[in-house]
Amino acid sequence: MQLELSRSLRDRMKSALARAADREIGGILMARQIRPGAFEVVDFSVDETSGERAHFVRDHAYHNEFLDAFFEKTGRDYETYNYIGEWHSHPRLPIMPSITDLESMEDLVNGEREIPFAVLLVVRSDFPSEFTAMSTFHQRGAAPEPVQIIAES
Repeated sequence: MQLELSRSLRDRMKSALARAADREIGGILMARQIRPGAFEVVDFSVDETSGERAHFVRDHAYHNEFLDAFFEKTGRDYETYNYIGEWHSHPRLPIMPSITDLESMEDLVNGEREIPFAVLLVVRSDFPSEFTAMSTFHQRGAAPEPVQIIAES
């Protein structure tokens, strides 16, 4: 599994991370499939208010508004543009997903929402020139797998 993150997307994320400082923030990731197993993240939501120092749970109402606007903007072309997963920050902490992070993703793909797979992207940017990220792929009935992140310029 590959996940492409453009420079402009990374810069938008870094700006949000700078505003949040030491609080975790996050949201949902929207992507376009480039080829089987390879996706380009094209947009993301940011919940900058509900995070704490070492905990983030996104506000569903805000993200539902983001989803409605995204699908309106993309002409409801669900085959080209769709939800790919979740992201959040780990400021001044390792970017490895926590047990809680992994359990949340497993609940997502093994739950009743009929989401067969999703990625979790954990990011960190403690100073302006830094952007580190790691991602895991979660699929119904399978163990999480690492995702290759491609930083496009």
